[in-house]
Amino acid sequence: MSSTTSGTTTGSPGPTFDPYDNTPELIPLRTAAQAGDWPAVRAFAARLDSADKISAVSSVLAEIPGVETFLERAVAELPGDPLPRTLLAERYVHIGWDIRSGARAQNVSQDQFAQFHSWLRRAEQLLIDVCAEQPAYTPAWTVRLTTARGLQLGQAEARRRYDRLAAHHPHHYRAQTQLLQQLCPKWGGTWEAAHGFARECATAAPDGSTSAALVAVAHIEHWLDLDSPEDTAYLRGLPVRDDLRFAAQVSVLHPGYRPDWYSVGAHSVFAFAFSVGGHHADAARHFAFLGDRATEFPWQYAGDPKGSFLKFRKLATQA
Repeated sequence: MSSTTSGTTTGSPGPTFDPYDNTPELIPLRTAAQAGDWPAVRAFAARLDSADKISAVSSVLAEIPGVETFLERAVAELPGDPLPRTLLAERYVHIGWDIRSGARAQNVSQDQFAQFHSWLRRAEQLLIDVCAEQPAYTPAWTVRLTTARGLQLGQAEARRRYDRLAAHHPHHYRAQTQLLQQLCPKWGGTWEAAHGFARECATAAPDGSTSAALVAVAHIEHWLDLDSPEDTAYLRGLPVRDDLRFAAQVSVLHPGYRPDWYSVGAHSVFAFAFSVGGHHADAARHFAFLGDRATEFPWQYAGDPKGSFLKFRKLATQA
């Protein structure tokens, strides 16, 4: 996620991956959450003007240890309010995923899976009720895409959930990134489905929408799945380069694009994909926007995220 202005490289040792550095508007939310101040968290959310921002808030709150304590109280006190239940559900998902870890399934123990699924089922029960009561509540459907994946409910169920969400909010970038993960082979999908969905989102969205960044995400995921040297050859290929160029031009580089809380992530995936593919001149405009900001995804795939960012940024400025 990002703030709404471009970054600067002046006097800085390198990129920050902290969402609160990149989006200072979120700092009061973190302060309130760490203090267990539900009224302040609720007031912060009430001032937001889009479902995209509520989903962003849900994501960052879920990473703050201990917030489940005051969120559980809020759920008990406000049984008809979808916000505390959605925030609590995403926190439960985060707790469960921490236990599971990011390892491939064959490297996760039976006990880890049992605890993981237990937390996700708790989240799912909260979300089922929210979606039944308020079927247009996009943030809850977004989290249900994650629970569908973690509980291995399958491609058809994940797509059903996304379609329910998209009926009310057709270009919700965070939801799109969640379904894209489901469509990758590692979660039972295919590359044809993953790339097809990314292109579908890119072409359906208005010019200047973040959605076309999904094209870059899909190519990065495909690159990750390949062995060396095939992986490097994949991103170096001209068809992939041209696909990335088109996606960037209709999204974050379009004259009508307006930076938002997802912009640092979107520019990060383009900068990364172009850089790993050796297309440094194409990466330059994305690094110019980023300055000293970046998101953990996809830079954690570089081994040394900070060092790789600095190396690639230097190559881009010299291209």
